[in-house]
Amino acid sequence: MSSININQNLIERGFLGEILVDEPMKRHTYFKIGGNASVLVLPKDSKDVVLALKVCDELNINPYIIGNGTNLLVSDDGIKGIVIKLADNMNKVIVEGDTITAECGALLSSVGKLALKNSLTGMEGGSGIPGSIGGAVAMNAGAYGFEMSQIVSSVKCTDKKGNIYVYSSEDMDFRYRHSRVQEEDLIVLETKMTLKEGVYDDIKAYMDELTVKRTTKQPLSLPSAGSTFKRPEGDYAARLIEAAGLKGLRYKDAQVSDKHCGFIVNLGNATSEQVMTLIEIVKKTVKDKFSVELETEVKIIPNCYIGE
Repeated sequence: MSSININQNLIERGFLGEILVDEPMKRHTYFKIGGNASVLVLPKDSKDVVLALKVCDELNINPYIIGNGTNLLVSDDGIKGIVIKLADNMNKVIVEGDTITAECGALLSSVGKLALKNSLTGMEGGSGIPGSIGGAVAMNAGAYGFEMSQIVSSVKCTDKKGNIYVYSSEDMDFRYRHSRVQEEDLIVLETKMTLKEGVYDDIKAYMDELTVKRTTKQPLSLPSAGSTFKRPEGDYAARLIEAAGLKGLRYKDAQVSDKHCGFIVNLGNATSEQVMTLIEIVKKTVKDKFSVELETEVKIIPNCYIGE
């Protein structure tokens, strides 16, 4: 199935979004790494998402779903298939009382600012996470004692056949960096979050405090995919990596950050292969020294053929 046929199929059936052919994925990841995707689909709304999924299902194509690309490492060989991106093309947000309803592509930072504007407290800890609501819900993202599970009241999802489901927070099976979205390969379309009335100045002061912590402790000036490894039980990946003597370790243009060992950064022209090599060096060294198996938090998309 050629990309031209896929494009025609979508357009003929009323797809309103944008379709990009042979699109460099380095333009769509915070790592600034990755080869080309055969087709990148940018839906305009939920109807477009469902239509794209149904077309893929009919053509026996399993698409990759990405958000803002904040936690992705894409193969240097690219993605030979279809990528559906849900980012600023789907970023509508509505505030009603203490409830915020956000489309999957809305940035956590934007929703956090809107919560502040409306003096709503509860998501300050997540307001600096550089990702979309959909991705944050899928992995139950968190920082500084905050997790998405604390504020999510319901989630509208679709499966890859285009069937719609609405789950309560209790139904989402939220755990550390986990939800049923991952378990069942679902796609978040919209999320309702319940916050509490607060005091504007207090909320802003806390957000400012967390911003200072992030900017002083994290390597935000260099491309990365955020925390490279999940937190091992009873410890911290960054502490183990530093204790293993790996702080600042460099493999070509990929480096264990000398500012925060939990991050692997792109010093300029790093490739996926270089990052993966460095990840394996870190994992092996930590395993050898401390008998701890580090698990990657970054989502790695390998080169593979999807469908026909």
